[in-house]
Amino acid sequence: MRMGIAEWFRGRRVFLTGHTGFKGSWLAVWLRDAGADVTGYALPPEAGRPSLFASACVADGLRSILGDVRDSEALRAAMGTSRPEIVLHLAAQSLVRRSYAQPVDTIATNVVGTAQLLEAVRHQSTVRAVVVVTSDKCYENRGLDRGYVESDPMGGYDPYSASKGCQELVTAAFRRSFLDVAGIPVATARAGNVVGGGDWCEDRLMVDLMLAAGTNQVATIRNPHAVRPWQFVLEPLRGYLMLAQALAEQGSAFAGAWNFGPAFSDAVSVGELVGRVTAEWPRVRAQVVDSPGAPHEAHLLQLDSSKAAQLLGWFPALSLNDTVAMTVGWYKAVAENPDCASAVLRQQLLEYVTRAESQRPSSS
Repeated sequence: MRMGIAEWFRGRRVFLTGHTGFKGSWLAVWLRDAGADVTGYALPPEAGRPSLFASACVADGLRSILGDVRDSEALRAAMGTSRPEIVLHLAAQSLVRRSYAQPVDTIATNVVGTAQLLEAVRHQSTVRAVVVVTSDKCYENRGLDRGYVESDPMGGYDPYSASKGCQELVTAAFRRSFLDVAGIPVATARAGNVVGGGDWCEDRLMVDLMLAAGTNQVATIRNPHAVRPWQFVLEPLRGYLMLAQALAEQGSAFAGAWNFGPAFSDAVSVGELVGRVTAEWPRVRAQVVDSPGAPHEAHLLQLDSSKAAQLLGWFPALSLNDTVAMTVGWYKAVAENPDCASAVLRQQLLEYVTRAESQRPSSS
């Protein structure tokens, strides 16, 4: 049986970019609590908004370096100091609507920043595995009623989506040109619409709902019929960690692209998700607002994660109802006691790991 995540990462040196963000904070705590030697590299949390990194004291027990992934000298120096075995690249400009306002910065961070990261990796002899996190929006969205598979073409209507497609291409180029030869296996990971406690980013449905509930206001909904693959934050993070482990143990056989999406039945419309959230927390109120001239948003996008299930033994451990309950539960708890953010995060992490491990196939 493959060694469990916590046992495998104990004592391993991990270089994690984007550790001050929402997903990065959850992943940093998971790795830290597993006993990994974690070096985080990221910009400081965005000013003027709440921060999971700050409220959950994520920096405690790890090496936190504030820096820009576009800064080649600082990035290479940080990596050289930490001498990582595993590199997990999550740093990104991750907001679609912001990419319309800041297209060049989005492309520079997501594409050039990834190239700088991989350039630093190829000059670091200690690295055994690299996972570059992109997005389900890297695919050319043709409105298919099936899930997109890893071999489907890259695309991107908006600057963010295009930057994620380019990120995939840049990673493949570095892998083929440099990293395969150096014996450093590299994979990319694509996830769906991630939700969970501690996300405070602008223009995200769950965040808007939770902020409105916390201040007794009405949230505005732009596109109630759009269908999205909603998943709890720890689901894809578990996939990234399992992929890193497989890369380090078995090398190039696990290089390339991987999808980590929810079950097809959990891809529901914005309107249906709002209904489930409202049932979980009646304080949540929302209204549909017509937004003429609003930036383009895809109607349907789903991932086929059969490859991860068959080769990694990864699968969604939570239903959509579980996802909503855990997400809303975190925000409700923190609304009642702002000092409990770290405790609730770690409690949910333990609950999730216990559930995922109990469902793990014996042959994995």
